[in-house]
Amino acid sequence: MTTLPKFITGPSNFLDERLGGANFLKRNLRKIFPDHWTFLLGEIALYSFIILLLTGTFLTFWYEPSMDDVIYNGPYAPLRGVEMSAAYASTLEISFEVRGGLLMRQMHHWAALLFVASLVIHMLRVFFTGAYRKPREINWLIGIGLFTLSLFEGLSGYSLPDDLLSGAGLRITQGVIQSIPLVGTYLSFFLFGGEYPGVVIIARFFTMHILLIPGLLVALITAHLILMWVQKHTQMPGKGRTNMNVVGAPLMPAFMAKSGAYMLFTLAVLAGLATFAQINPIWLFGPYTPADISAGSQPDWYMGFLEGSLRLMPAWEINMFGTANAGTLPLSVLIPALLPLGLIITGLVLYPFLERWITGDRSEHHIADRPRNNPHRTAIGMAGVTFYGLLWLLGANDEIATFFHISLNWTTYIGRVLIFVGPALAYFISYRICLGLQRSDASVIGHGVESGVIKRLPHGEYIEVHSPPSEDIEAHVRGKRPVPMLPAARGAGERVPPRYARTLLGRLRVKMSRAYGGEEIPLDGHREHEERPVAKREQ
Repeated sequence: MTTLPKFITGPSNFLDERLGGANFLKRNLRKIFPDHWTFLLGEIALYSFIILLLTGTFLTFWYEPSMDDVIYNGPYAPLRGVEMSAAYASTLEISFEVRGGLLMRQMHHWAALLFVASLVIHMLRVFFTGAYRKPREINWLIGIGLFTLSLFEGLSGYSLPDDLLSGAGLRITQGVIQSIPLVGTYLSFFLFGGEYPGVVIIARFFTMHILLIPGLLVALITAHLILMWVQKHTQMPGKGRTNMNVVGAPLMPAFMAKSGAYMLFTLAVLAGLATFAQINPIWLFGPYTPADISAGSQPDWYMGFLEGSLRLMPAWEINMFGTANAGTLPLSVLIPALLPLGLIITGLVLYPFLERWITGDRSEHHIADRPRNNPHRTAIGMAGVTFYGLLWLLGANDEIATFFHISLNWTTYIGRVLIFVGPALAYFISYRICLGLQRSDASVIGHGVESGVIKRLPHGEYIEVHSPPSEDIEAHVRGKRPVPMLPAARGAGERVPPRYARTLLGRLRVKMSRAYGGEEIPLDGHREHEERPVAKREQ
């Protein structure tokens, strides 16, 4: 095809003649995007969010955000004549009386789970490949903001059906808010409009869920995409790829065709899950009343860490001034509610800036690292994943104890030990695995790849013939760059340390840089100190 089809040229000429946008469209429609499967993880989050908006809009036509008491008289026989809130009754109406309502409800719920999951996986990909480094620190912070907002969005939406399961989660939320020193009681009264549960929380959560938080999410996603567009996408190391170019396919038609198909695939997966995999059957839980409880209740997976931390925490409290009447500080709620998520979010926010401070690396990075090539970063990330995963797993310690016939107390005791030992083991194991993979890469460069051909030498020894690696594999492996470090950390024999290394904090910084940076397994067999890069000298 030598000419563009009319359905493209017609609208293009129309816009150009009136807005003069031909150069803008030409430049941006031919923008190059790198091709790697991990770059599609962020697109899953975008497509899930679009599906959330569409299905959520459908549900708002029938949902009634009210806690007024009504008597149910719908088609679901086991609940006829039962007193419940209008919110719960309208959710039952959507499920059993609105054509396609149950499918939309379940698609909405599955899309919410997939949205948060894809956000987490996308953030892990960015972290492990170092794609948060200059000039993408702002986009990294926007991503953390999206993740945090998605947790609150999920919490508010989870409570809207006003069933017994979501009510239990809402009760935990109220307890967490009340445990905050000095202002907890006031915050609880403000949110619930008085004593728990009040009559306004569903309406307030509904406003937050469909208006406030989605508006913030749309704004942050837009800013995230604009920054990614302006700064260009990172790319994996390979043949012909440098910090100054992008190797891949243009936006039109290749990338748009692939992305469009990927969005349809995401929609199909969510529709299939909503059709064949039941989720959140609220009619089995019944309406929420503060006096009722249910056994085996579990939150959605992304809030499981909070459940696990609450279950692991000992029953500690501090009575101010030695008496309960003077005020009680419930550490058994306050610490697990705020500390785990605070550690994770604070660590994610500070990490790009701490790494730059430790390594002294202020250069731009458009080539992503292979996780094995920065073993300390990978080990730190796996320690964080293990910490989060253990809390998530132990949020179901009652189910584990029931199905595996283990003492519930022992699952709690073992969990309290694992929450400290597990991340340390994950760090050590991940670090050693990264070094082993680096040795494997060095072997590929030094000796080639196994060919499967066995050869007998004149003296009778059998060996396997190694073939030189292909150009693509060799370029991918040779994309490894030593982790930058401060000049003072190289031990170059400077008699007078630079200014930044003369204080106690500066000496600590140099030691951390020496431990974090450098090259431990050189590809070409050079000595370690010869491979360590010299970062730009700081005055």
